[in-house]
Amino acid sequence: MFDAADIAQRLAFRLIGSCGLGTIAKPLVGGVGGILMLHRVTAEPALPDGANRHLSITPQYLDALIRDMKRMGYRFVSMDEAVARLRSPRDGEPFAAVTADDAYRDNLLEALPVLEQHQVPMTIYVAPGLTTGDVDLWWESLDELVRLGKPLTVSLAGGSVTFDCSTPSARATAFARLSAYLTNEVPEEEQRQVLEGWATSAGVDVGSASRMLLMDWDEIRRIARHPLVSIGAHSVHHYNLKRLDHEAALREMFRSRGLIEAELGHAPRHFAYPYGYAEAVGHRETEMAAEVGYVSAVTTRHGVLRPEHADHLHALPRLSVNGRHQNLAAMRAMLSGATTIIANRGKRLVTI
Repeated sequence: MFDAADIAQRLAFRLIGSCGLGTIAKPLVGGVGGILMLHRVTAEPALPDGANRHLSITPQYLDALIRDMKRMGYRFVSMDEAVARLRSPRDGEPFAAVTADDAYRDNLLEALPVLEQHQVPMTIYVAPGLTTGDVDLWWESLDELVRLGKPLTVSLAGGSVTFDCSTPSARATAFARLSAYLTNEVPEEEQRQVLEGWATSAGVDVGSASRMLLMDWDEIRRIARHPLVSIGAHSVHHYNLKRLDHEAALREMFRSRGLIEAELGHAPRHFAYPYGYAEAVGHRETEMAAEVGYVSAVTTRHGVLRPEHADHLHALPRLSVNGRHQNLAAMRAMLSGATTIIANRGKRLVTI
C-alpha cells in the first residue's frame, strides 16, 4: 500500500509536470542533466500488489519515457560521459544517464531490448553477494512472507510478536514494521539469519527470491559484453555501509571491485551506495569511494545534476524511475529541477 505521503508526492509531481510549472521553473532551478535510477523493468512483476511494487516499471513506460526525453532534447550518455560532461561543461543539450541497481534478470530480458531500440547506454550496479546467494533480497523475501496471508509470529527485540497478514492493510503494516526492524535494529551481518528464522517457521525458502529475480554470473557476463552496458559495483553484500565500522565498510567497497573484476576481466569504474539515503551514506562513505578508486558514486537522494557536481562526483543524486511515478508528467517535473527544490527543502545542489 502507498501511504498518504506517497500519494501526496505523486499528485504534486504530476501537477507540476502537467500544468507546465516545471517548464517555467527550469531556467531558475534546472540542472545540466540527470541520472535515472531503475530497479526492475518488467511487464509481469511477480507480486504486482506487493510492498515492493514501486521498484518495477513496465518496458512500455521505459520506452515512452525515453521517447519523451528525446523530444525534450536530452542526449542519453554513459556514466563515463556523464562524468566527463560534469568536468567539462558544454552549452546546449541536457544529458541523462540510465542506471539500474541490483542486477535484476529483467534488466537483461526486458529492459535491454528497449534500450537497444533507442541506443541508450545503461550502467548496472552489481553486488556480488546478492549474485552468488551469500545474502538475500531480503525486501523481496519479506514481501513474500507477509503475502502468505497467514498470522506471522516472529521474535523481535522485545519478545515474540504475532502479525495479522490477512488483509492488504495488515500486510502493509507487518511489512513496514519488520522492514524497519531489519534495517534499524538488526546488525547488517545478522539480517539473513534473522530472516531465515522467520521464513523457516512459515515454510518459505528465503533464497528463492534472489534465484528467481537476479541475474547469475553467466547472465551478467552476457549483458556486460553488450556495447550499451557497463557494470558498476554495489558493495559485496548490499549492506548499509554507514552502519558498518570503517574497516568493514571499506572492505565492502574494495572487495566488490575485485570480485567483479575477477568475473568480468575488468574493474568497475562506478559505484552505487546500497540504499543510498541519508542514514546509509555520509561524508565517510564518499571519501572511501574516492579512496578505493571509483570515478563516481551515486546515492538515492532526489535531485538533478548541476555543474557544481563536478566537485562532488562521489555524492551524485538520482531521479527514481519507479512505480510511484510511472507518469510522464511526473518525470518532466523531476527533470525540470522543481521537485529537487521541494524534496530537499529549497536546496538546488543535492549531494549528501
